[in-house]
Amino acid sequence: MFIPLHDANTLKHIKVQWVTMALIALNVAVWLFTGVVASPSASQATIVGLGYIPAVAFHYATLEPALAFTPEPLTYITYSFVHSGFWHLASNMLFLWVFGDNVEDAMGHLRFLAFYLLCATAGALFHGLVGTTSEAPLVGASGAISGVVTAYVVLHPRVKVWVLVLMRVPLPLPAFVPLLLWIGQQFVMLLIEPDGSISWGAHVGGIVAGGLLVLVMRRRGVPLFDREVVTPKAVRDRPIPNPTMVVAPGQQLRPRLPWGKP
Repeated sequence: MFIPLHDANTLKHIKVQWVTMALIALNVAVWLFTGVVASPSASQATIVGLGYIPAVAFHYATLEPALAFTPEPLTYITYSFVHSGFWHLASNMLFLWVFGDNVEDAMGHLRFLAFYLLCATAGALFHGLVGTTSEAPLVGASGAISGVVTAYVVLHPRVKVWVLVLMRVPLPLPAFVPLLLWIGQQFVMLLIEPDGSISWGAHVGGIVAGGLLVLVMRRRGVPLFDREVVTPKAVRDRPIPNPTMVVAPGQQLRPRLPWGKP
């Protein structure tokens, strides 16, 4: 439907989105190893060994010991760091780059990391519930990214986002316009094509988790839906002890100079 390019949304609580950048770096590193350096057979073995397989998770099938790279419960997370191709990786990482920094800003580094992994887990779980006997491995960060996108629109629906519509037309739109359309598409496609090559179930699981978790994992005082934090009247009307002194954000008290701005 659209490709996000940039959002006009500065960071307010953190200086650098370290977790977002680390997640992108880790996803790229895994893809370079499995999709570029590794042989086709090793790449396929990695997808099977680290991917989430519903039939294995729900005990309808078992993996060969040589392919069981990690304990089965960990595949609810490991699958999200493996991608089947460059464009699969690029699209997910672009969404994470544009929207992840502000969600990390609203939560803090560690809580954002936990949020990301929980959304990935919810995506895998819902994908498995949609097709419990499926033996096809699920890979990709889409479940986690869906949670990030939902959290962003809950936090910042009115922020302007530049998007490329239909791969041709760049437009600045309020975030809720493209993002709510995208979220709605995931639910519609799950109903139309539950067993398709794209896991709409993982997307929907991530969306639901992201919408719920952002309510409890954001920093105290961070508003929802771009609402301004209103300063209590008692604080606004509190007299300044010394009217000859002014305070600049992040600075110490300094004298008001006669040629300075009031």
